Amino acid sequence: MARELITSWHDYQSAIDRLLAIATEKLCIYDDDLHLIKPDAPARQAQLQHFLHAGHRESLKIALRHGDTLLRDTPGLVKQLSIYAHIAAARQTPEHLAHLRDCMILVDDRHGLIRFDRDQARSKLLVDEPDEIGTYARRFSEIWNEGGDQISATTLGL
Repeated sequence: MARELITSWHDYQSAIDRLLAIATEKLCIYDDDLHLIKPDAPARQAQLQHFLHAGHRESLKIALRHGDTLLRDTPGLVKQLSIYAHIAAARQTPEHLAHLRDCMILVDDRHGLIRFDRDQARSKLLVDEPDEIGTYARRFSEIWNEGGDQISATTLGL
């Protein structure tokens, strides 16, 4: 069990890489727009590909305040969401949740990176802390269950 305070953007990026490297079954992300997570960076794309290829049910859930940036700025992730649509989903949270300022990356219900304010690097990295992660997992579920607009890589129509 480990807890680490993150105070710089460099350490925040390193913490993301550490979490993605240990992800095996479940990855839940709540973020403003994924800009700081950089899912299209080559190493992160490879980690996500490896993770999704394992094929666990409901492997990846991404809840974003600004979903349009996903489609515009992360074509690699959009492609993965399309290929793995049976186990991966992304949605834009409803407008009434726009005031929330925190962000989180939760892995396998045991590990997580919690950023206290979307504009600051100050975060905590939790490794092998299932009790504390449980609190954040419930919060993520509440946010996810509020609904919102599904973000899809395909356009429906005639």
